[in-house]
Amino acid sequence: MFWGRVNLSQAMAWFYFRKGSAYQDALHKLKYNDRPDIGFSMGKQYGFELFHSSEFIRPDLLVPVPLNRKKQRIRGYNQSEAIARGLSAGLRVPLACNVLMRPHATSTQTRKSRYDRYLNVTGKFKVTDPEAFQNRHVLLIDDVITTGATLEACAEEILACPGASVSVAALAWAKNE
Repeated sequence: MFWGRVNLSQAMAWFYFRKGSAYQDALHKLKYNDRPDIGFSMGKQYGFELFHSSEFIRPDLLVPVPLNRKKQRIRGYNQSEAIARGLSAGLRVPLACNVLMRPHATSTQTRKSRYDRYLNVTGKFKVTDPEAFQNRHVLLIDDVITTGATLEACAEEILACPGASVSVAALAWAKNE
């Protein structure tokens, strides 16, 4: 999915997202029903499995995909941060939540085409502390990968920092049809 778009060290998802599945129910509760505990719990288990994987390249730092402040205030929390907190516990890797920001609100990606998703998020993220990423391998965390546009936009910002490398992880991958 990311091949030829952004230079990632690794990209992974814990499960395949299918409409009507138990995973859909869990992710909807996490995202829309004030259940950050679901994200933490799933993230911790995912982190534990990655910790014991011989294929996984251990990162130096975990960074959740940020929400715009207004959207986070409305929702009450960032679901990607809840997942990242669990991953941090399972992987025993530090978490940095305020080094990548989304200063401007963007419209929802839910019903957009691949190209419209890309346009919606390109240039919408900003690194607040470039030294936090300098010469470090960063694992960027999101809830669901659909087209990869959001993670690509975030990764491009981090990769602009000297010596930074980026991998991405999400709880789920959803085929964009």
